[in-house]
Amino acid sequence: MSRANGQLLWRKSTGCGSGACVAVAIDSDAVHLRDSKDPAGPTLTFTRDEWSRFVAVLKTGGYDR
Repeated sequence: MSRANGQLLWRKSTGCGSGACVAVAIDSDAVHLRDSKDPAGPTLTFTRDEWSRFVAVLKTGGYDR
């Protein structure tokens, strides 16, 4: 779980040099995404099952054009 003092702990890739990255926080129930340039802005939240299915399709090239 990525929480400290009740707050989500947001992480972004160490390869993110420009600051224009996606930040992710994972807790026991969900995966949360946000724009790292706008930490107070909106977030996308997925259940862990939804996220797992999304990643599985990505790995098989299911979203490739």
